[in-house]
Amino acid sequence: MKYAFLVAWREYAESAKTKGFWISLFMFPAILFLSVQVPIFLHEKGTPTRYFVLVDQSGDFEAVLSETLDASYQKQLFGALKDYARKNSAKPGGDQATGDDTPQSVKAFLKNGGQEPFLKSLQPWLKPNAPAFKAPRRDLVRAPLPPGLDSKTDLATLARDLKPYLRGDKQLVVNGQSSGLYAAILIPRDIQNQIVRPNSPKAPASGAPTGEAGSVSGNTPVPAGIQYWSTDVTPAKEGSGLPHEIEQAVNNEIHRGEYLSRGVDVAALRQVEQIYAPLVSLNPKKETGQEAVNTADIVKQWAPSAFVYLLWVAVFAINQMLLSNTIEEKSNRIIEVLLSSVTPGELMMGKLAGIAAIGLTMIGGWMVAVFAVLSWKSGGASDIAGHVLTVLKTSNLVPLFSVYFLLGYLLYGGLILSLGSVCNTLKEAQSYMGVLTMLLMVPLLTMTYIPRDPNGTVARVFSWIPIYTPFTMMNRAGADPPLIDLIGTLVLLLATTGAVLWMSGKIFRIGILRTGQPPKIIEMLRWIRG
Repeated sequence: MKYAFLVAWREYAESAKTKGFWISLFMFPAILFLSVQVPIFLHEKGTPTRYFVLVDQSGDFEAVLSETLDASYQKQLFGALKDYARKNSAKPGGDQATGDDTPQSVKAFLKNGGQEPFLKSLQPWLKPNAPAFKAPRRDLVRAPLPPGLDSKTDLATLARDLKPYLRGDKQLVVNGQSSGLYAAILIPRDIQNQIVRPNSPKAPASGAPTGEAGSVSGNTPVPAGIQYWSTDVTPAKEGSGLPHEIEQAVNNEIHRGEYLSRGVDVAALRQVEQIYAPLVSLNPKKETGQEAVNTADIVKQWAPSAFVYLLWVAVFAINQMLLSNTIEEKSNRIIEVLLSSVTPGELMMGKLAGIAAIGLTMIGGWMVAVFAVLSWKSGGASDIAGHVLTVLKTSNLVPLFSVYFLLGYLLYGGLILSLGSVCNTLKEAQSYMGVLTMLLMVPLLTMTYIPRDPNGTVARVFSWIPIYTPFTMMNRAGADPPLIDLIGTLVLLLATTGAVLWMSGKIFRIGILRTGQPPKIIEMLRWIRG
């Protein structure tokens, strides 16, 4: 064991001196930090203010659309105020005075006067040196029509004249600055005649143009309805963003008008629509009185998927390092020098232990980075970060991750070390590694399926296949799998790992000094039997 320890220390020291080790150690924290900060930075700094024009020739929807778009900004403003309160609260729990980001809270925020009354009520909770609140900029701003364009012009002509601005061939001038036109919303004056009423005998056929939709190109008529012009087609196709808000606001206003025309009390109807029977999700595995499912429970269900990916990356990367080191030492004849002082078994176990220590060092650094970033963000920038941090602290995910990494590494490491011992170059090892890589792809393919049915047939079957046990059981960790699965698969994994290491030792002992062409699989099986 003394010599195996010396070999392990040598492997650790040699690997720790390489640039690749330090790059791997710091790359994950850097990626984690950037994945949090870059989207925020791009939203705040990288995304320009987008301008749109609104022409409502009917005069029925301009006011409600302006009110709807302003309400969207007020909700964004309310969220920014909540974050400001969390970051600058002088007392623990002071952010509780801000309420939560629900429609009722936003409604109360607007009813109470908006930003200024909110900040005034927040003053007693703030730190003495709290910075002044900086309101977020508006992502979407309404702009006037370009000079020379008249809102009373027929929509076909107006759309044709706006196209150069929408394509970027011409620029708007807003507040003395040139800017592109993001979108144009054009509402025809006879929009009421174009409303689809399925129960009406006059309802137009699906897709049939009616009214004054007109033709922009002079060939194909534009379908009837409100025209949303923009080169950014993603929101319109996904049912989100500006086109979704426009459509929803207009339809809500149409519904309100229909209620009034039919003598329905709109206020009473709204009150009826707010009546509901609450549905509470309960988890029978939780303690009595705490069965209600909350955000932390959902995070706990999906957090293991992130660990599975991290486990896959760690096992694959560390074993690649083990393979490279083994083949390099064999091709340089360093192995022969080492075997003059230690036995093949001691050399193999030392190499496994040394690279395993490197892997645990990397994972330890990654875990420190995860806890540091989550602790930093949970203080105010993200509610979800606080839930993830709570789950990591109160669950067994981190200990299980360490156990499954070590066993997964030893299982695959034994296979890779035996392959490296019979190959003289990395090129020769690629044919074997191709098969092993294909086997390792299965956990990634099932990574998002298993959390949806963590105790189903597929999950349980894969749990009892030793080469997939570390990944599958890690993915099921948040669902508290049955004890028979947890203990049984662990025992089977330990036994399989021991058997793989024993067989790998037989192959390593013979193959490490072998030269020439790599042996065939049948020949390696004879080595194991011998």
